[in-house]
Amino acid sequence: MSYLLLVLLVLVGGLVGYVRFSPNEPGAWHADPLQVTERGADNSFLAAPGGDVAPLHLALPPDQVAARLEKIAAAWPRTKAIAGAGFHRTWITRTKWWGFPDFTSVRLVPTDDGGTDVTLFARSRFGRSDLGVNRARGQEWLARLRS
Repeated sequence: MSYLLLVLLVLVGGLVGYVRFSPNEPGAWHADPLQVTERGADNSFLAAPGGDVAPLHLALPPDQVAARLEKIAAAWPRTKAIAGAGFHRTWITRTKWWGFPDFTSVRLVPTDDGGTDVTLFARSRFGRSDLGVNRARGQEWLARLRS
């Protein structure tokens, strides 16, 4: 019985270690939301033409939207920028207990009226379902940009 428990603990520990310490190459996860063609519908959220919701249009220039977005991401728990700059950035957010990595890529597109369209792609690295975490984060970031 104790041998079985030890094996189980080693397996769980190995899984946790793999999830938490596996490399997340920025180039592999820095996506353009406008170019997304394939995605896991149960573990992602896309705010772009043809996505879950339309891009968010703001009557602010892209540099002001980018500054607001940086503040939102910096305040989000367990989140840090991993790729991009300016109007196209990607952040990694890790879950609290297991450290599962999720990625949020945002592209800000200047519009003819001087405003900005915000496109966003939030997705999981592991698994088929994220229990709505990426959708909730994407919607909340858009809501905070809107306010």
